[in-house]
Amino acid sequence: MHTLGSRTLQLTALVGVLISVLTPGHAAAQSGAPVYLDPSQPIQTRVDDLVGRMTLEEKASQLINQARAIPRLQVPAYDWWSEALHGVARAGKATVFPEPIGLAATFDDPLIHQMAVVVGTEARAKHDLAVKAGRRDIYEGLDFWSPNINIFRDPRWGRGQETYGEDPFLTGRMGVAFITGMQGDDPKYFRVIATAKHFAVHSGPETTRHSVDVQVSKHDEEDTYLPAFRAAIIEGKAESVMCAYNRVNGQPACANTFLLQDTLRGAWKFKGYVVSDCDAVLDIFQGHHFAKSQAEAAAVAIKTGMDNECADYITIVKDVHDYQPFIDAVKQGLLAEADIDVTLKRLFTARVRLGMFDPPNVVPYANTPESEIESAPHRALALRTAQESMVLLKNDGVLPFGTSPKKILVVGPLADSTEALYGNYNGTPSHAVSVLEGIRKQFSGGQVSFQPGTSFLSEKAVTGDPLVAAVSAAQSADVIVAVVGITSKLEGEEMKVDVPGFHGGDRTSLNLPEEEGALLGALKGTGKPLVVVLMNGSALAVNWANDHANAILEAWYSGEEGGTAVAQTLAGINNPAGRLPVTFYKGIEQLPEFDDYAMNDRTYRYFKAEPLYPFGHGLSYSKFEYSNLKLPGNELKAGDSLPVEVDVKNTSDRGGDEVVEVYVSFPKVPGAPLRALCAFKRVRVEAGQSSHIAFTLQPRDLSHVNESGDRLVGAGDYLITVGGGQPGTKAARAEAHISIDGEQKLPE
Repeated sequence: MHTLGSRTLQLTALVGVLISVLTPGHAAAQSGAPVYLDPSQPIQTRVDDLVGRMTLEEKASQLINQARAIPRLQVPAYDWWSEALHGVARAGKATVFPEPIGLAATFDDPLIHQMAVVVGTEARAKHDLAVKAGRRDIYEGLDFWSPNINIFRDPRWGRGQETYGEDPFLTGRMGVAFITGMQGDDPKYFRVIATAKHFAVHSGPETTRHSVDVQVSKHDEEDTYLPAFRAAIIEGKAESVMCAYNRVNGQPACANTFLLQDTLRGAWKFKGYVVSDCDAVLDIFQGHHFAKSQAEAAAVAIKTGMDNECADYITIVKDVHDYQPFIDAVKQGLLAEADIDVTLKRLFTARVRLGMFDPPNVVPYANTPESEIESAPHRALALRTAQESMVLLKNDGVLPFGTSPKKILVVGPLADSTEALYGNYNGTPSHAVSVLEGIRKQFSGGQVSFQPGTSFLSEKAVTGDPLVAAVSAAQSADVIVAVVGITSKLEGEEMKVDVPGFHGGDRTSLNLPEEEGALLGALKGTGKPLVVVLMNGSALAVNWANDHANAILEAWYSGEEGGTAVAQTLAGINNPAGRLPVTFYKGIEQLPEFDDYAMNDRTYRYFKAEPLYPFGHGLSYSKFEYSNLKLPGNELKAGDSLPVEVDVKNTSDRGGDEVVEVYVSFPKVPGAPLRALCAFKRVRVEAGQSSHIAFTLQPRDLSHVNESGDRLVGAGDYLITVGGGQPGTKAARAEAHISIDGEQKLPE
């Protein structure tokens, strides 16, 4: 989504002090209240009544994110744009959880659901405070433009950090967990509304997103790019979807008949509202030249299925409004007022279900106390989430440190940074723990020293030769902890960055920045044990570190308690069990061109070469064995579900979590991936104990998409692998074959 950084427009200034005195809940209590203010009436009846009372100009004023107040109807102003990717963002103090790529590494969807409940709760409290203060501004509403469930198909994409990784199944499970946690489980009211974005086939390059026509096969659409959105709508019941900037096979995403009509509202029966990415409707006209005017662009978007435009047009001047294109479209015969009515009813259904027109005492999520914001339990959950996101990539036995060593040298500017922990689309915590602070606290009985080692990415002034100083300090250390990587100031959304390895928010190299690579080499030259801690939102080709470092810990952008989680993992208090939600390639040469959206040779599902670290990889301080894998027999009828059972034993003397990953390997049929994750569960297994795990694989979990875009359960021999990683890797696992009889086509 495009950040309109220069916008300072305040809705209260636009509509005057009338907004603060509009009290529809109070009006409903008065005798003779209109139908739309009566909570006892059916929602659709209320919405129809309200929309039927509006003039054309009033209707048009509701179609942008800064919806205007309609004082005569007691409709308050409302800004639809709020952010909550990993905590309430851009709205003051809030609990900050790890960036979504780190959330995905937990492989713990119940935890992500719990986190989303917390985020939605803090959002409600903030909204209540704003309304009581007479504000209805941007970032203070109840509609949140999260989660980002685009597929992280290429590590060069700067916004991949916002996603749940490269796998459609994992992304779908995490997306459903987030959406259901945010929206709540009340049958009538939403806690808040979650928006699945960016629909669809949107994953870079950032520099061309406003004009590019993404050509993608029906196979790749149905197999890779759409499944997570399907899960978000059909299972998660997301009330909102954001359409993307780019074209897809010739049509802009916000005016795409296949995406919005045939798929979203057709096959998936979506009843909610679609919001545009910011200025995406303007792109229909100016970027894609798909329409001849702004009014025509607005008309084609509304008629295709978009309902709310995120826009920053000219502010009000006399009788000209920034929602004028919709009025012009009607006057020019490009759009019928009835089309606008359809859109408005979707939007006001959402507002009614958020309780905006009802007395607070009947809305279960209203009056959420301010004490919920950054509460102690919420901070504790941020720590747990960061702990579970840690992925141990390599360890020769140097970790965990336990009560030793006595002298730790921490090196790298990122170790002394809290900003690097936040990622992007972030909130602001009252306090964040840097890696350096976390290590000093955790190992307070020893000696912890710090050297920046390089000025690269340093937020503070670095004097002298930092590399020489770091090497000198390493001579007297027992172990070196080097914190290196990148930050969201280098990778992100449409950024003005052009330095070696980075351009426009995207990456042009997968390697560590040169300065950090030189630092690691010099530190290893001292002969002291070297532990590398990575901070990043995308895969890094840390080939040298893999060959020479004693241990590598992937920490991502780990949120406000990231430093505590890293330190506890080094000490062994936190036993790491995170898994990679993306493939770590050996270099850019292993990848197709960035702007090629075909999935051939991309992600673990289609990648044929050997990666540096595979999707699903992650080590532990414990050891696990798998046995007694049971399937119901040797054959299965196409379309039937498949029960899977397995025993997981912790054969070590240390209790820990294990992520049980289930993969299916398909018969050699056109369109089938090489392998595909189809189930997972994170479980705690104490030392010497066993856990019996059961899954039920549904027909869709065993299906593939043929070259024509049809989803099938096909006949043939299937390999089911259950273990701590992919089939064909060193991870402990158990395997069994099953033959599927017949073929069945599944619904879209």
